Amino acid sequence: MHPRLPPQVTRVPPPQVTRDHAVPRVDDEAGLGAELAAVVAGARRRAVRDGDRQIDTAHLLHSLLESGPDVRAAFEPPQVARLLGYLVQRSIGYGLRWQTAVEDSGALPAAGRAEGYSPLAALAVRGVLERALRHGRPPRGVDLLAALVADPEARAVQVLGHAGIDARELSARLAREPSGDAGSSSG
Repeated sequence: MHPRLPPQVTRVPPPQVTRDHAVPRVDDEAGLGAELAAVVAGARRRAVRDGDRQIDTAHLLHSLLESGPDVRAAFEPPQVARLLGYLVQRSIGYGLRWQTAVEDSGALPAAGRAEGYSPLAALAVRGVLERALRHGRPPRGVDLLAALVADPEARAVQVLGHAGIDARELSARLAREPSGDAGSSSG
């Protein structure tokens, strides 16, 4: 009989943050709640598997779409299929042109970036918490979706555009639906 050994678990540490308050701190990531912490963990695994140095907004979007029906409800079913198809293509090589470049719109000073996140992904994670706080409720997947589409330079916005989805319209619709019920209309 062989002795049973416990499985080896590798824990990826949360991102370390420099002094600037405009990026998520370790406690901010923990404040996302179990659902969104799982989304971030999935995005982190995807980034590592894809050979990317940082989690970007497209990694977060991909993980978010796979996480639950509340976010997928913000899109028409054919849009979800196109988005996931495009994101899978990216994960098998389409996004290689992004591996050497940092996702950045210049919105965050170089001194205030979170390790492990692109600057725009760091702002999106922070935006989730701010939006949920404004609406007086725990953070939800649609809060992260709204944060991902807030910057037109985000890779998530580029992905949406390639899938034929107007990120500005989606952003406006999410802004009108603070309850998190972002049911689809057009796009």
